[in-house]
Amino acid sequence: MEYQYPFSMDWSTTEVIDVIHFFEAIEKAYEKGINRDELMEKYRRFKEIVPGKADEKRYCNEFEKESGYSSYQVVKKLKESETGSLISMRG
Repeated sequence: MEYQYPFSMDWSTTEVIDVIHFFEAIEKAYEKGINRDELMEKYRRFKEIVPGKADEKRYCNEFEKESGYSSYQVVKKLKESETGSLISMRG
């Protein structure tokens, strides 16, 4: 895909990489599915970097605008699913 991931200039290199990994996990949920526990781990790390709801919404909306993938819908499905399940937004 040819788009940029949203990030803050205030984040460390490690934090930027971890946020990108979260958004890549969102892509994976849409493209082929992702293990719930792997996604949860990436989401928890994302929330350590972006603890505020307003900031989370802003970054996720930026990502959705660029990619067409809804982080909100994936995280909603994540929270409703059971440990060990596959999170897939296909069909």
